[in-house]
Amino acid sequence: MARCYQEFNPAAYLQYNYTPPRADFSRNDSIVPWKLRCLHEAFTEGDVGGETLLDVGTGPTLYQVLSGCELFGRVVLTDFLDVNRRELRRWLGDEEGRFDWTPYLKHVCKLEGRGPSAWREKAARLRSVVTEILPIDVHQPSPLSPGALPSPGADCLVSSFCLESVSPDLASFTRALGHVSALLKSGGHLLLIGALGESYYMGGPGVRIPVVPLDEAQVCTSLRVNGYTLIDLRIYTLPPDMRVGVDDVTGIFFAKAKKM
Repeated sequence: MARCYQEFNPAAYLQYNYTPPRADFSRNDSIVPWKLRCLHEAFTEGDVGGETLLDVGTGPTLYQVLSGCELFGRVVLTDFLDVNRRELRRWLGDEEGRFDWTPYLKHVCKLEGRGPSAWREKAARLRSVVTEILPIDVHQPSPLSPGALPSPGADCLVSSFCLESVSPDLASFTRALGHVSALLKSGGHLLLIGALGESYYMGGPGVRIPVVPLDEAQVCTSLRVNGYTLIDLRIYTLPPDMRVGVDDVTGIFFAKAKKM
């Protein structure tokens, strides 16, 4: 799997998946607004909170922590690839050539009932609470370097389109979920987003990356065997015009679960 990612291109991946039509904020049935709504509701139901939010397999994206950054004093981003960690630093450092997350910031502020200028405050908040961008290997029993997190673990763990896209089979997916779950404290919450029915996606021009094609039952089983109680499971089915030729995904799942 590591070899598959040697030519991963963050800019191409962002263009494929995080611009219209998949990121069309004028449409309720667009993929990205659906994901942002799921995350917003999960973070604002009153049961998630604490000091440390850990994002596993951040990739080159930041949308998955835009709601959570308001609740936690420390946000830790992680990715296996140095090119993705550099892409994250480019935005956090307000550097030239960074991806424009402004439409995402504005949309999440709208979900929160905030005014049109609040996105700047959210951007500043995110930049202030992201304390580390760390390398991670979800296939290792200890995915992060020792001491990276408080000894009980993170208070909340977010992971989006990571585990199924770096695992060669279902058994590896389930083991990887167990490895990252060790980074979450008992009683903490997991917010997991992933692909359904996907066998590959394009990580750049000509870069075809294999994916474990999951179904809803397999996701639920993997959560259960790793000691989670499922709180909420939502399924998004792609409309035909969202199938833009960069993958063969048929749906997306959002799971909110509590570690027992």
